[in-house]
Amino acid sequence: MKAFKYIICFAAIFVFASCYTNRSIGLLQDRKGLPVYNQGAYREYKLRPNDELTARIITSNKESAEMFGAQQTMSVSQTYSYRIYPDGTVDLPFLSKVPVVGLTLEEAEAFVREQLKPYIPDVQVKLALATSTFCVIGDAGRGYFTIYKERLTIFQALALSGGLNESGDYGAVKIIRETPDGTKIVSFDLRSKSLLDSEYYYVYPNDIIYVDVTKKSFWAVESYSNFLSIITSSITLLLTVWNTATAK
Repeated sequence: MKAFKYIICFAAIFVFASCYTNRSIGLLQDRKGLPVYNQGAYREYKLRPNDELTARIITSNKESAEMFGAQQTMSVSQTYSYRIYPDGTVDLPFLSKVPVVGLTLEEAEAFVREQLKPYIPDVQVKLALATSTFCVIGDAGRGYFTIYKERLTIFQALALSGGLNESGDYGAVKIIRETPDGTKIVSFDLRSKSLLDSEYYYVYPNDIIYVDVTKKSFWAVESYSNFLSIITSSITLLLTVWNTATAK
């Protein structure tokens, strides 16, 4: 009977330790043991080779409008798509080899507008990044998703992918990010409240978010109801075996 008690205690401890708890999957926790991240300012994305731009050219000049192939005589707004060459330049209407790599979209708009003014004095230029996407792989969904707004956060990005599974490793989420200095891999704990407004909080174009499977996922149970079900089933089975053995 003493051995039976040990078995019951061992099973209870094992299953209890296997449960997913708020400490293991809860977000925005403010407790000891979690890393504390410094706040970091949001950095505007700077254009890179092979980025694809959409350029919206707006003008009320009839002759310029006709050069764009438009039929309107009052004003024209035409959108075109252009890829940045490996040398860092892009060809635009009236212009060729415009250097834009290393500029933010706002800086590139101002530069292109100044270059076009000699040809179209009232020109307005709107640039957007057509390749503004990120990728999610691992235990948080899979696929490419559009960055639909400026300053998309890691939580919003993961929500687009369907959210993290409970079996995901919340404590070691990774982002693979292309930088001017090469590919960079950053790892952070998604449960820490200090993640807010840190350098890991925002998602940038071409980011790859990777969520590994936690080591305890092989034997973990998803809730305490499952835990109680396992304990009850184990006790029932052990009692049946015990009664059968003692009856002999």
